[in-house]
Amino acid sequence: MSRTKPSLQWAVYAILGAGAVLMLVPFFWMLSTSLMTAGAELSLPPKLLPDPVEWGNYKKVWVEVNFLRYTLNSLFVTVLELLGMVASCALVAYGLAFFEFRSRNLIFLAMLGTMMLPSQITMIPTYFIWKSVGALDTYYPLILRSFLGGAFGIFLLHQFYKTLPRELYDAAWVDGANPWKIFQLIYLPLAKPALSALAVFTFISAWNNTLEPLIYLQNKDLYTLPLGLLFLKNEVENRMTLVMAGAVITIAPVLLVFLFAQKYFVQGIASTGLKG
Repeated sequence: MSRTKPSLQWAVYAILGAGAVLMLVPFFWMLSTSLMTAGAELSLPPKLLPDPVEWGNYKKVWVEVNFLRYTLNSLFVTVLELLGMVASCALVAYGLAFFEFRSRNLIFLAMLGTMMLPSQITMIPTYFIWKSVGALDTYYPLILRSFLGGAFGIFLLHQFYKTLPRELYDAAWVDGANPWKIFQLIYLPLAKPALSALAVFTFISAWNNTLEPLIYLQNKDLYTLPLGLLFLKNEVENRMTLVMAGAVITIAPVLLVFLFAQKYFVQGIASTGLKG
């Protein structure tokens, strides 16, 4: 048994390593193509490395195709959506976890039920609601919803709050702290791991959101990065090198956030008791 165990472990490591390499191939090809000269990506046999390296692709995409503005637009929308989602979900989950009131469980179950509802069902009525209030071609449909909370975020934080001892709340209440002070000074600091996980989820979702900007935004000056990337092929006459440069610019912030926040992300998921 002791002889087969190391060999089995190495076999598992080899399979995982091969899978990791296969997953990295598209990213390597995207980065390599973004640094090639025009037409080099179509050469036969295919080139694995750019020769010469063409950094001008990034300059053209960033300045001439207006990706600088798209990046600032994405940052604006993502930061506001991130703040709204984290703040609203933390507050609503706190209320559902610690306050006793009529129909609390029914409200919680109804909220969870919305997670099973495909977004395509509500897409058309939601569009007409925003149209009736004159909010088309603005960021309001993308941002305001986050300040009303999200079912997944509320559930994530609710499960985390439930892992904390109720005695903390009772002791603070006896000492004269009101519910807001208890939330602000005790439970909010303790919830940092779960809040970090929710922040990562929200950032990735908001940054990669393509469908809703496509529905609500017509003015090109309001485009976010995914929407700008979607229309990049028409802007640059189907030059794949520029499209890949735009893809690198679009995906880089998501990779950086996930890499630097991975520890807090895993810790937050583990602390809530959620399993894949």
